[in-house]
Amino acid sequence: MHDHRRLGRELDLFDTDPLMGAGLPYWLPDGAVVRHALEEYVRDVEREAGYRHVYSPVLGKRELYEISGHWDHYSDDMFPPMELGGAEQVVLRPSLCPHHALIYRSRSHSYRELPLRMAELGGMYRAELSGVLGGLTRVRAIQLNDAHIFCTLDQAIDEARAALKLIARAYADLGIRAVRHRLSLPGEAGGGGKYVADPELWQRATALLREVLDGSGVPYEAAEGEAAFYGPKIDVQIADPAGREATLSTVQIDFHQPERFDLHYIGPDGAKHRPVMVHRSIIGSVERVVAHLIEQHGGAFPAWLAPVQLVILPVAQAQIGQAEKILARARQKGLRAELAGPEHGTLGARVRAARLVPYQAVIGEREAAADGDLAAVRLRDGRRPGAVPAEELVARIADRVAARGPQLWDV
Repeated sequence: MHDHRRLGRELDLFDTDPLMGAGLPYWLPDGAVVRHALEEYVRDVEREAGYRHVYSPVLGKRELYEISGHWDHYSDDMFPPMELGGAEQVVLRPSLCPHHALIYRSRSHSYRELPLRMAELGGMYRAELSGVLGGLTRVRAIQLNDAHIFCTLDQAIDEARAALKLIARAYADLGIRAVRHRLSLPGEAGGGGKYVADPELWQRATALLREVLDGSGVPYEAAEGEAAFYGPKIDVQIADPAGREATLSTVQIDFHQPERFDLHYIGPDGAKHRPVMVHRSIIGSVERVVAHLIEQHGGAFPAWLAPVQLVILPVAQAQIGQAEKILARARQKGLRAELAGPEHGTLGARVRAARLVPYQAVIGEREAAADGDLAAVRLRDGRRPGAVPAEELVARIADRVAARGPQLWDV
């Protein structure tokens, strides 16, 4: 079984330091490459689906979270307020949804603009206890792939179903398997103040989410006590190699915050109407999804995510010049390529050192002597497609990376 904490350090992806604090990992260059690739991927997928991206601050006044309900129902998981002098207090945000509600409220909206899909890869902070922190799976500073769709009631089911489809697409591209879908409901007797006390709100939202799941054909099971404080949610569950489950992606239908923030749109009748707020996260937090990918793939990421996508291996010093030409061509194509020359050891040692790199291009006397700058190709999965012209090799790898799929080589 792979442990992302051990592998993450061995592969120089991330680490921690006591002076930074528990639950506050930092990303090393190779880990930052994986994170950047993920962020670019999810933004591209969201743009294709009609989302518009925003940025919002990681701080908010305490009053903001009093309005949203976080202060009453979620303050145990929030960091203490910071005093700015006088009566002003600001808080590190535990969630992005109050900020997005304010952004929506800052402009008037017509029904013709809906659904309005607002997305952000933004930071949020949770005051987790030291005993539950671990690696990237449970941290105090979270980079969340979040989005909020402001829509009419009639649009809410279709938007939530579309969010589930986006999640399924991302899991296929990333090689992630969902172990189950869960309809997360409140606990009995209101959870001792844990949940918003509005039975009608819960009934309406639960009925809609059941319709979403039933219409999507996704098997699911209900779980009490797992809801958000303001409403039920669909949780997409994953499991680590030891079988421990965690929630990665979520879809929620929210009537609570549109009411608390007095959100509205102008309907075809010229009157004000209350929108519905659909919350959704495709890949959840960047930290948790990277932890899962490390364990799922053992550090052998899909080619489009790999920190190094191509390593060029000249057998001897005489082939360095040709190797450098291929390196330049690969980098011009946007590939993350490196050259590992004879100064790094025998060819066998260099091949083993690059075992997690998707593509290896070996250049010996035969390849250097041939017309067309040939390279002998080795794939990470053990296949050897043979000698390929350098230009064709770089183009084929670039095509596979652009496709963002699991295949390494088209037959």
